[in-house]
Amino acid sequence: MRIGVLRETAPGERRVALVPDVVSRLRKLGLEVAVERGAGLAAGFPDEAYEAAGAVLAATPDEVLAGAGLWLQVQAPGPEPVERLGEGAALVCFLPSAARAALLPALRRRRASALAMELVPRITRAQSMDALSSQATLAGYKAVLLGASAMGKILPMLTTAAGTLAPARAFVLGAGVAGLQAIATARRLGAVVSAFDVRPAVKEQVQSLGAAFVAAAQVEAEGRGGYAKELAEEQQRRVLEAVGRHVVEQDLVITTAQVPGRPAPRLLTGEMVRSMRPGAVIVDLAAESGGNCELTRAGRTVEEAGVTVLGPVNLPATVPLHASQMYARNLLALVQHLVRDGALVIDPADEITGAMAVVHGGEARGP
Repeated sequence: MRIGVLRETAPGERRVALVPDVVSRLRKLGLEVAVERGAGLAAGFPDEAYEAAGAVLAATPDEVLAGAGLWLQVQAPGPEPVERLGEGAALVCFLPSAARAALLPALRRRRASALAMELVPRITRAQSMDALSSQATLAGYKAVLLGASAMGKILPMLTTAAGTLAPARAFVLGAGVAGLQAIATARRLGAVVSAFDVRPAVKEQVQSLGAAFVAAAQVEAEGRGGYAKELAEEQQRRVLEAVGRHVVEQDLVITTAQVPGRPAPRLLTGEMVRSMRPGAVIVDLAAESGGNCELTRAGRTVEEAGVTVLGPVNLPATVPLHASQMYARNLLALVQHLVRDGALVIDPADEITGAMAVVHGGEARGP
């Protein structure tokens, strides 16, 4: 069976779906891999590395997808390349709802399937395929570096002949994968770190990284698969009170809280931002889903009362080499699950494939 990889076309996207090391491993499984020339260059992987790994290099998308049973990408492509897919083939990539709707007519005409990487179920069998977690790890790391570079002070305590500089205070909202990595990174850089989450079960993880845990009284909101769930009105009020009291003394705030399928929960109001120290910085990792901060604007920097609010988008693409390596390994695990005896098997009854398949045989299905 042939696997195709095209260059990413989304603005700012520097990742690539497969890296040479994973291509080599797929070849050992007896699979053919075709890669469009230049696909990995922005991530630090030249064509020669793919060729050495056993990939077929192709000059055009038509050549890559000719005879391909499986098409692997990072971001959702436009409808035009989908028309080049063979009948019954499958596309695997991150597929937000808007992109699914745009691609559906072309997928239907090709009787093709589409699997969304953001829908990998949180079960033990699928852990190695969890691309959301692998990319969130890098986002949490990079968020701290962005915040540190925007601050007017350094994070660690420093004792010099000119006196001692006190360490900065960093506050992380949301202790999921991105939040835990942000905590670990801020601690390594020397900040005094605290963290908040609506799931009391993560308190031990936060403390194990050397951070203080900030809790809201009588608030517990852990949903299916360990994700946070939407709060009731009274619980939301208690959360805002707890966060509002703590945020006043912080120099750097990293917000990471998201609820699957919902707009990001609002955790920082404009009033809270104005109560913070001048020079403080907020990095909102939920910017693309509406933002945890009321003042966040996706892709923009906002200044309010001396506080800087950053709304970065697609942070994993800013560290494309490691992001591509991690994503490619997620895809390798998925391919090993989908390919049996050299043939692609899309089984909607399978607990992994069924959860990810948003289109099967050209027909749309949930969620």
